[in-house]
Amino acid sequence: MKHKLLPLSETMHYILLVLRQPKHGYAIMQEVQDLSKNAVILAPGTLYGAIDNLAKHKWIKQVDVIDRRKIYQITQEGLDVLDHEEKRLQHILKIYEMGDVQ
Repeated sequence: MKHKLLPLSETMHYILLVLRQPKHGYAIMQEVQDLSKNAVILAPGTLYGAIDNLAKHKWIKQVDVIDRRKIYQITQEGLDVLDHEEKRLQHILKIYEMGDVQ
């Protein structure tokens, strides 16, 4: 799979992962912070820029509006991207597990 956004940035990776369940912006920021153990803290501008970019590429979509909050969820194409990235990262982890590679 070739795409200009691949490999995913850490931020986009976390956003796609949390959007396997529908969420609004603030919930996305909170869950990314929790999952990353406070290593990734998204500012609103960063989050909404990433959401716009991911939606433009049809990896996520708006699925609802509740109390004026837009709710987003990953699309099948986004799930395919996550699957591709998971395989790429598993390959890298196997190389780490092999120890010194010559």
